Amino acid sequence: MRFPFTALPLLALAACTTGPDYRGPETARPATPGAQFARASGDTGPQAPAAAAWWTALNDPVLDTLETRALAANPGVAAAEARMRQARASLRSERANALPSTNASALYVHATVPGLDLNDSGDSDQSGGGSESLNFYNLGFDASWEADLWGGKRRGVEAARAQLDAAQADVADAQVSLTAEIAQAYVHLRDRQQRIALARDALARQREMLRLTEQRHAQGTASALDVERQRHLAEQADAALPPLAAERDGYLNALATLAGEAPGALDGMLAAPSKAIVPLPPAQVAVGDPAELLKRRPDVRAAERRFAAATAKIGVAEAARFPSISFMGLIGIGGTSPGDLVDFDKLAAIAMPRLSWSFLDFGRNAARVGQAEGARDEAAAHYRQAVLDALRDGEDALSRFGNGRLSVASAARSKASADRTAALTRQRFEAGAATRIQLLDAERQSLSAAQSLSQATAAMTADYIALQKALGLGWR
Repeated sequence: MRFPFTALPLLALAACTTGPDYRGPETARPATPGAQFARASGDTGPQAPAAAAWWTALNDPVLDTLETRALAANPGVAAAEARMRQARASLRSERANALPSTNASALYVHATVPGLDLNDSGDSDQSGGGSESLNFYNLGFDASWEADLWGGKRRGVEAARAQLDAAQADVADAQVSLTAEIAQAYVHLRDRQQRIALARDALARQREMLRLTEQRHAQGTASALDVERQRHLAEQADAALPPLAAERDGYLNALATLAGEAPGALDGMLAAPSKAIVPLPPAQVAVGDPAELLKRRPDVRAAERRFAAATAKIGVAEAARFPSISFMGLIGIGGTSPGDLVDFDKLAAIAMPRLSWSFLDFGRNAARVGQAEGARDEAAAHYRQAVLDALRDGEDALSRFGNGRLSVASAARSKASADRTAALTRQRFEAGAATRIQLLDAERQSLSAAQSLSQATAAMTADYIALQKALGLGWR
């Protein structure tokens, strides 16, 4: 068998691929590889953190259960996964478009041809001027295939593959956002529950101080002004409870809906324990370097993959400017009677090569190429913005987390001082050197310091969670 050398030009053309080759964005490589974040402190480690399940470092089994349930049932993640399946199907479609298409067909044609007469037997009579009815039956197959001379279909597959990668990164990004939202809502819930318990204890002491002051006023040892001052403080303490309760209920509802449940469905699981404790972050936090961050952040990866897809689509538009060659083949059996459908002697086969070229399109193809190049430049700009946003998020989160640690340390010192004051006042009260009102006031101030410490701790843990989100952690 001799090789058809006339096919060599077609094979050479089939190896061509129009459009620019994607080589990756330049900004994907930081100017100082291996450099630490500017805001990193001694409490952050240079090693790269693990991508998933960062919340387990908070050592809270209820939070772990919430995260697992939310990742399995959250509608937002489910929608992102559905878009990923759409992108996967689009990739299969683009791959199939490069292959021949085959169809089976069955045909019946009834035609009445004027100018011919039919005799009594139904055969045509060429001598008259009437009409003739013709029947035609056919069973067959047809196949068509367009040669990918300029690589347009290959670029289409390349673009679809990049879009699938972007959709997978979007799923990871949805998981990152969800795990951070769950953890932050849970931390704030525990803070509100703890502060409500402390506020109730402080209110009880303030009311006791009011009662004692009223007794002293009745005995003539306290003025009406003293009573009104204590009543004002009691009303203030009482007024602080409803806003905390409203915020607690809001976080309960948020956690339920994030987990894919109706509001109130998780109230039993999230009820305040005997002593609500705000989860604490670990002593050291691994942040890695900016280069690792850009590789790990799903939103950055999604933007980079969309940049790659937009670059490949330029090749699709470029290929449409050149001639295309397609091949069609038909094969079938049939005739003028149904019996001809099983007569293999009446086999017909047709092969039809076709060349088409829209060279005179008045700039339409050039405009499509220009649109594709503009879309590529837009995707490149979005990628650069995603990189800058990621680096800024990391720096901001590190700064807030570091300063949050300082706030907690200050609040803890204040709480320790208030506790010592309360203990000394109790000793003086037991020795008869201090009144009960003074003791209650010292205990109230200790409870107030405990509320401030809880608030500062919750803010610091929330900053830790924001840092995990900024680092692109929490996806599976």
